[in-house]
Amino acid sequence: MKKTALIIILIIMVQTLYAQKVTLKEYSAIDKKALLLPDSLTKTTEDIAGYIRLNFKTDHEKSRAIFIWVASNIQYDVDNMFAINFDEKTEEKISKPLKTRKGICENYAALFNDICSKVGLKSYVVVGYTRMNGDVNTIPHAWCAALIDSSLYLFDPTWGSGYVNDSKFYRKINNDYFKVNSSSLINSHMPFDYLWQFVNYPVTNQEFYEGKTQQNKSKPFFNFADSLKVYESLSHFQQLEAAARRVEKNGVKNSMIFDMLKHIKIEIENIKAVAEYEIQSRNVNLYNLAVVDFNEGVNYYNDFIRYQNKQFTPLKSDQEIQSMIDSTDHKHKDAKVKLAGIEKPDANLALMCLQINKSLDEASTQLQEQKDWLQKYFAKGKLGRKSMFYEWSGKPWK
Repeated sequence: MKKTALIIILIIMVQTLYAQKVTLKEYSAIDKKALLLPDSLTKTTEDIAGYIRLNFKTDHEKSRAIFIWVASNIQYDVDNMFAINFDEKTEEKISKPLKTRKGICENYAALFNDICSKVGLKSYVVVGYTRMNGDVNTIPHAWCAALIDSSLYLFDPTWGSGYVNDSKFYRKINNDYFKVNSSSLINSHMPFDYLWQFVNYPVTNQEFYEGKTQQNKSKPFFNFADSLKVYESLSHFQQLEAAARRVEKNGVKNSMIFDMLKHIKIEIENIKAVAEYEIQSRNVNLYNLAVVDFNEGVNYYNDFIRYQNKQFTPLKSDQEIQSMIDSTDHKHKDAKVKLAGIEKPDANLALMCLQINKSLDEASTQLQEQKDWLQKYFAKGKLGRKSMFYEWSGKPWK
């Protein structure tokens, strides 16, 4: 019985070693070609992506080529390992490691993600925190997810590039962080937003601390695939609001989560402030344009009154006379439309809108009187028209 068990164990070990050799051999061919990328093509992610598109065909090959190039060519910047900046622009996160060949996790992740995007792989940057050797790390971390042959896998090019010991970086490719299943990486990598766990039974921050990262099917089912589709259909503002709700729901367990939540909420408030500023700027612009229309309408009206007081001399056609009134009408209607487009004006602008609307209503009353007079005028003969000037004396609008 013991011999049989021993034989089974040996068979399993042989099979495992064989599988590892096959995998390493497969990686070796891809890696060799990826690392032949000329230095002249490493200044931009577009050039790197161009080389990969040309030399690799499948999603798997492309993702491996990107992973191995980034992990092999970027050295972990130990001196700046605490300098994670959530506000730094993505372009800067990408350009820095290409120029200096150094970076921290956010640079590795941004670089990997951008090249993936440019070779046609759907990819995301995931931010969170990690646990190593049973201890939760005290600085945030960033890694990636990518859609490979219709399935989502996780990649950590930072941890895949080597390790830090006694404040020194040692390069050593670690394939454990290439194309990892989400249910496996959750053992060591915890996203701030549980959407990016890519599991149907998300792990809470408390459970992560306790090492309880196995899928607990007694929890409510979370359809992360559908939730991801919804997320991608939202505006950036809506994405932030949804992320804030999920981060809070999963428990603010440490200062890293608190800082991320604060960062998200500040960005939400900034977007609101910008949106409010844009609305008020648009409102002021609409009001000013409405004032211009109103004044132009008044000018047309006063031109008509002055011409009327001169008994329509020099002579114009009925159509030309009618157009003087119509121009006033059109301009004042345009002003009304612009005023109606003003949304949530502040108190001062609301008062000004009220005043100009009142002026437009008064002008409309006078304009209607002139329309009625003009219709009667057009209906009469030459003598009847002349007599109407003795019955009416119009006044310009002030």
